[in-house]
Amino acid sequence: MRNRPLSAAEIQNHPEFPYITWDLKPKSKGKLSVAKNRGGPLDIAWEVHGEGENKMVWIMGLGGLKAAWQRQTKDFSHTQGSKYSSLIVDNRGMGESSKPMQRYSTSEMAKDLLEVIDHVGWTAERQLNVVGISMGGMIAQELVSAPCEPKIGFVENLRNRINLFIPRSLDDQIANVKHNIYTQAFLDAPDCLEYKVKPFPTNGDRFAAQEVAKRKTPQHFNRTGFMAQAIAAGWHHKTDAQLKEIGDKVGHERILVVHGTKDRMITFPHANMLLNGLGGEESGVRKAFFEGQGHVVPIELRQEFNKLIEEMVEKGKALNGKA
Repeated sequence: MRNRPLSAAEIQNHPEFPYITWDLKPKSKGKLSVAKNRGGPLDIAWEVHGEGENKMVWIMGLGGLKAAWQRQTKDFSHTQGSKYSSLIVDNRGMGESSKPMQRYSTSEMAKDLLEVIDHVGWTAERQLNVVGISMGGMIAQELVSAPCEPKIGFVENLRNRINLFIPRSLDDQIANVKHNIYTQAFLDAPDCLEYKVKPFPTNGDRFAAQEVAKRKTPQHFNRTGFMAQAIAAGWHHKTDAQLKEIGDKVGHERILVVHGTKDRMITFPHANMLLNGLGGEESGVRKAFFEGQGHVVPIELRQEFNKLIEEMVEKGKALNGKA
């Protein structure tokens, strides 16, 4: 029998609760005023970690803060900071970025990100390695589709269908999100993440702690921003012809599609739809489909996911050398 998950109240009394977001010091950070001629201006909060030549752009999904990339930020740009530089941002509607009450779109969020990329000076040919999860994958698609897109080395993409239902109680909200994005085996397993004082009883309790902290900070997470992002994700659409154009533009061998077969946020057939739309394995697109996995492969399979990304970075560099 599984142990009962900690309640929101119990989580806030846990000694590790103050340390759930790691103190990873960026090399630079700021807020950039963007969208001045696109319904703005509005501020986008950004951080660059590490100083390596391999430029990583990590794009967060629906309702996520830039700190949710802390595993990859640490693994790539702190543990290997001389090799990788990582750019993370709070998309409009979340975190330290502006939360205007207006219609959002994934294409506008991509343009926000483009302005940040230009601001930090990452504009060289075939310089960027773009990793998008869920709605972040949709934004990555729009980066490639933009008229003045940066020189992208590859796109890692997870498409998402949005569940707009938000339960009333905090405990119910968290239970709902857990069910939608994680596997039960991962949730029930002992907390496997690095800790400062004491690990949480389970991985599920640690995730719940992160959600409690986020949802108890209305200046970082509120209904307006969440719903605006959800609508943007819900309206996102790419035809097969548009996906083919993305594959042709980026280069099929530079693209990786990651998906879990038990993803409850996106039914698994969508993975094959995306893969085939981009050109399929026969064109050189790489797939990594994980049997039994859910929506957040970068968290549940941290080391395996990181290895895939490292391999794609090296593959992109090799292709650049042949160009």
